[in-house]
Amino acid sequence: SLAILAAQQNQPDSMKTLIFADVHLQTTPEGEAALKDFTAFLRQIDPAEYDRIIVLGDLFDFWFEYKHVIFSDYFDVLRAFADLSDRGVELHLICGNHDSWAGRFLERFLTLQIHPDSYTCDMGEKRVLFFHGDGVNPSDRGYRFYKRVARSRAAVWLFGLLHPDWAMAIARRVSHGSRAIMTPDDPSEGHEVGPIEEFAVGILESNEADVVVCGHTHFPVMRPVERDGDDGLYINTGDWSMRRTYLDWDSGVFTRHYRD
Repeated sequence: SLAILAAQQNQPDSMKTLIFADVHLQTTPEGEAALKDFTAFLRQIDPAEYDRIIVLGDLFDFWFEYKHVIFSDYFDVLRAFADLSDRGVELHLICGNHDSWAGRFLERFLTLQIHPDSYTCDMGEKRVLFFHGDGVNPSDRGYRFYKRVARSRAAVWLFGLLHPDWAMAIARRVSHGSRAIMTPDDPSEGHEVGPIEEFAVGILESNEADVVVCGHTHFPVMRPVERDGDDGLYINTGDWSMRRTYLDWDSGVFTRHYRD
């Protein structure tokens, strides 16, 4: 399971943490306002208040790392993350289905700690598992196969042969089609909502973690899960791209916020 594969890292109890998912930053004219709004949100984060930021995947609608090129339209938001890192904020990115190719540039220049599948840490007295949520639906065999192929070295090498402008154009078309399928008018009816929650509940009931936090469905949930001893907790962050939802953790408590 993801809990077994997760990196085992202990974190200080006092690390106040900001958590969000599914920002889906775009370089299109339609996405310009959202990109500026999210960058402004990052600029408002006070490093004296927050010690750590965890991004649960799909920060970008598309991300690919060329050896000598970055996508220029993302410059301001990348600089905002770099400034937070320079001021002592610990940054984590769990890869989602739109940014599974995150890697060397983000690690080296933004000091983002990249987690391809999941991230586990101790927060207060609780063991917390973070993951994006794509690929856990056992009936979605086509996507699970695609995910393995897309993350292969051969696929990354072949895609890297494309000119960056062509790569972004292709990614925009693919992303638009997948969003139309993945995001119905009522996200609670999305085909991923139930399977992801069932997967999370299974981890909690097996005591592999005390809290499971994910994204991907764009549907916010905060559900206690009964089990022997203390209850577990399943949380879905919802999404930033539409609802502007995010979480913070402070002194053992997760709180959901909505940005105006």
